[in-house]
Amino acid sequence: MAEAGAVIPPLEARPIKNTICLFDVDETLTPARRHASPEMLSLLSALRRKVAIGYVGGSDFRKQEEQLGTASQPVASQFDFCFAENGLTAFRMGAPLAGSSFIEWLGEARYKELVNWILVYVARLDIPIKRGTFVEFRNGMINVSPVGRNASQEERDAFQRYDAAHGVRREMVRRLESAFPDLGLKFSIGGQISFDVFPHGWDKTYCLRHVEAEKDRTGVVFSTIHFFGDKAYEGGNDWEIYSDSRTVGHKVDGPADTMAQLREMFDL
Repeated sequence: MAEAGAVIPPLEARPIKNTICLFDVDETLTPARRHASPEMLSLLSALRRKVAIGYVGGSDFRKQEEQLGTASQPVASQFDFCFAENGLTAFRMGAPLAGSSFIEWLGEARYKELVNWILVYVARLDIPIKRGTFVEFRNGMINVSPVGRNASQEERDAFQRYDAAHGVRREMVRRLESAFPDLGLKFSIGGQISFDVFPHGWDKTYCLRHVEAEKDRTGVVFSTIHFFGDKAYEGGNDWEIYSDSRTVGHKVDGPADTMAQLREMFDL
């Protein structure tokens, strides 16, 4: 198997140059909010010798660096395309691509109205524990966590079980949709403890514009775009790109399943 970080041929010289594999991060490449295994990184390096690869996640780039990068190999050197915040922050072959701003799109007054509503709702919410950072501002979206993003991993696991039984996030999303029907916002549940809020069209399909633009950069046309994700169901944050007509969607059940599917598909 190829060593992670080994010299990789340029996009136009890949054996299957019309194909790209895009991956969700949490529970697809890594356990939720944890680091990718050496086995996973090595397999991705082997895959990259055949096709282009990229990841697309809702978190900011710093968190993805923590999960997918290593001390010797930063994340931007291990993937051809890095799509943080659904592609609102993007890198190609280590170089940044043009991005977009949530706050500029929405406006300060409407943003404050939205955040104030969220904080009041969380303050009144009766759940077993609350920690801190209930709203995290990102370049292309905000991330909302009823339990708080400062929760420990053990507390995240406990909230995930509680949420599965009581539908805390689904109910909060339902009420937000009712309270702000005219803002043009999408609410997408992902990970263990939170959901993302962003303009319609700024879901994970946003990153496809960067993939399609490769035709103008190098002449490479990605006629086959595989996407692998665990939350490939309506309301999950992988659904839009998984079900998009431009992609071939693959639902996975954790990183081990992702590796098994890649080995079978690409003879790795």
